[in-house]
This record gives sequence, structure tokens and C-alpha cells, in this order.
Amino acid sequence: MTAIIDSIRAVVGEAGVLTGNDVLSRPEAWGHKESVQAFCIVRPATTEEVSAVLKICHAHDQTVVTHGGMTGLVKGGCSSASDLVISLERMRTIENVDRENRSMTVQAGAVLQQVQQVAEEHGLLFPLDLGARGSATIGGNISTNAGGNGVIRYGMAREQVLGLEAVLADGTVISSMNSVLKNNTGYDLKQLFIGSEGTLGIVTRAVLRLRPLPRSRNTALIALSGFSRVSKLLRSMEAELGGNLSAFEVLWNDFYRLIIGDGAKHGLPLAVDHPFYVLLESTGAHEENDRSSFEHALEQAFDQELIVDAVIAQNEQQREDLWAIRDDIEALLHHMHPSITFDVSLNIAQMDDYVIEVKQQLAEAFPQSKSVFFGHIGDGNIHPVLSVGSLNHDSVQRVEEIIYGCLRSRNGIISAEHGIGLEKKPYLHLCRSPQELALMKLLKQSLDPQNLLNRGKIFDLSAFETGVHAA
Repeated sequence: MTAIIDSIRAVVGEAGVLTGNDVLSRPEAWGHKESVQAFCIVRPATTEEVSAVLKICHAHDQTVVTHGGMTGLVKGGCSSASDLVISLERMRTIENVDRENRSMTVQAGAVLQQVQQVAEEHGLLFPLDLGARGSATIGGNISTNAGGNGVIRYGMAREQVLGLEAVLADGTVISSMNSVLKNNTGYDLKQLFIGSEGTLGIVTRAVLRLRPLPRSRNTALIALSGFSRVSKLLRSMEAELGGNLSAFEVLWNDFYRLIIGDGAKHGLPLAVDHPFYVLLESTGAHEENDRSSFEHALEQAFDQELIVDAVIAQNEQQREDLWAIRDDIEALLHHMHPSITFDVSLNIAQMDDYVIEVKQQLAEAFPQSKSVFFGHIGDGNIHPVLSVGSLNHDSVQRVEEIIYGCLRSRNGIISAEHGIGLEKKPYLHLCRSPQELALMKLLKQSLDPQNLLNRGKIFDLSAFETGVHAA
């Protein structure tokens, strides 16, 4: 290992390699107390340095784990003491903003919030948005095909990428930095790396698609008496607001009541005794007309008895206050500690029955358990957060059996936006056929035959399949 470190130092410099306590002082992931396990952390500054480092690792059969903002929730960035970690924290440059083409070229370590702010300074919008925006990196967003709050209008991370650059396990650089929207020249190679969780290559640069910056933004928090009205309200808002509907976040009563608490932090915008709440947002280009359309859509919903109560943000501060309720994940995890979090998707018509069945089975298995549910219901995504007391292998496995068992009977998806990593690997077969898994493994074997990149994430490869020992 000393020989590997010395060779890598010659590439990235002394400041580009961390060892010993400089490694152990870093948390394994956001919110974790456990330290990173790796014999060194390498911090390249360019794609060329990433390539040179991977060539060295390839020559020495050295396994590599990539770190971005470390905000993932499925242990996709976990490493062992024998792994070498490549962190892209020194690759944060925003290289170019093309206002005419509505695109931005960035290094993969650029932080999401920084990208959003720079786009806004140029009168444009980078629509990918999630609670970890201040830490999550573009490379991580791309590698996990992140979702977030605006998927209902703008789509997942996949829809925000025009081109990218990635480095394969042997150091080969695949530069597909396309900057136009329409490119139908053979295989769309960037799609191999989007959502592959660092198992096929390391994303180092990207060309991002930007949109016009909205001139109007209307937000409301709405109370509803039942889930059937939630789904009807979604259809009504899609019809009334059309393409302007940009967020439709649903909070079950258990989530809203927990976050509001005594009202000291977030106030009491609506009473805490309603079964469901919707955080609704519409963006557009004509402030006065859009406000009128938004209020008219809510009036129609009131007339149809879909809504029990509502509060409309009157200014940007009130809008931020309403979103702060939905985004207060830190308070949620504090109150639910120790918690088990999930990220599933299924047809909207099945969501209410799914949650009821999960709660029933959870209460039978763990009488003292607590649970909260919320999510991006407009795109079919629910986030269950459960607490069953002290956690051990058996209790976690039982909870997973409940969550995924109730999901399987409804043909649901075990990961809507967080990825597979290590945590969901045992359940991937529930929503992927043997043929699909075989093709995934074939791609992995083709691009990383020594199984060096993020080994053991998403699925396992046997020694027979790789020709090397798979740890």
C-alpha cells in the first residue's frame, strides 16, 4: 500500500492524499458517528488526475470507493480499511454558464446549492432540488440519479444532464460533454453512468441543462380530510395549473404533528388534527396572472370540498417557512432516533392502503413503534421513517420485511430516488427480473472486469464472474 500511496502522491501532490487520523476524523456518512474506513483518501483536482490515480489502482488490483457530499442514505459510499477512497472535494469549479444554450459546465464536486445560485445569478434555473442541497454534489446527484422536490415538473437528475465525463476503472476517460438537447448519434453513453452509483465509472464533469428562471412562485399549505381527496386534488391541480405545477408534497398527520410540535420552531400555519397536508407550489412567467390562476385553482378545490383549510404564502419569507416544515429532516431524525428510513414508490391509488397495512404490521411486530410518512406523492414517492426502539440485525430485517413485503404485493419499487447501495441490495430482486440483473452484471463485467469500483454495491459479483476474489 505504501507503494500505491507514493505513486499517487506523485500525481496529486502531498495535499491530495490523506492518511491516518485525517481519514478517521471524517464521518462515514451524513448524520453518522462512525469514522470513514480506508487506508487513504485521495483528492484529485482534475479529470486527468482521476485517470492517473485509477490507472495506478488498476495496476495494483486496488479497490476504490468514490465520495461526493456523503449525503446518501443507502451506504453507497461506505468503505473498508482495505479500500482507497477518491473524494472529489477539490473538483468544485463551475467552468462555464452558457445563457444562450441554457447550460452549465461543472466539475463533479460542485455543490448543488452553489450550482443553483450561479444559475440564478444568470437569470436561469437548475431545477434539481433536495434537502441536502448545501452538501450534496453534482457528481453524487448524477451517480444516484437524484430526485427531490421538483420531479413532478422537471424530472429526475437524468433529465438535467446533457453530457458528462467519466473515468473507467482502468483510467480510460470517456468524455461525452454534449451541450445540445437533441443528440441521436448512437448509444447515449452518459446514461450508463447516471444512476450507476459509482460502480461503472467515476463522473468527473458534466454539462447541465438549465431552464428559464420562474418569474412567479406561488405556494400553499393545504389540509385535507382523507387520502382520496389528496389524489383528487393532485388531478385537479394538474388540470387547473397545467405545466406550472412544480411541487406536490404530501405530509401524513404523523409527520406534520411531529415537526410542528409545540409550534415554537415553525409556528402553527394549520391545525395539527387534519389527516393529510399538501405543500403545493406553482411556478410561472406572469406574476399577476399566475397568482390569480393559483388562487382560482384553490377556490375550485374548496368548492369541490377537496380542501378543509389552506394558507397561502404572501411573500418569500412565508414560502421559505412553509418549505422549512417539509425540509426539517434533522428534527425528524432527532425525534425518531434511532430510525430506519425508506424510499419507495408505487401507484398513487395504492398508497393509502399500503401505509395502513405497514402501520398495522408494524404495530403487531413492535407495539411501541413509531412511524411517519411523507413524500413527493405527485411522482409516486413515499418516505417512511420508522422507529422500533433499539436496533439490531433481527429488528431491522423484520422492519424491512414489512416495508418491502407490503410493497411487493403492489408491484412497488424499493428505491424511488436514493439508490441501492448496500442497504437495499438484498431486496433488489423484488423489482428487477433475473434477466435485468444479468444484464446489469454484464455491463459491470465489461466496464470493470476486475470489480474495483464500489465493489459490492447494488449487487455482488462472484469470483467466477469477475475472475478475481470478490470481497
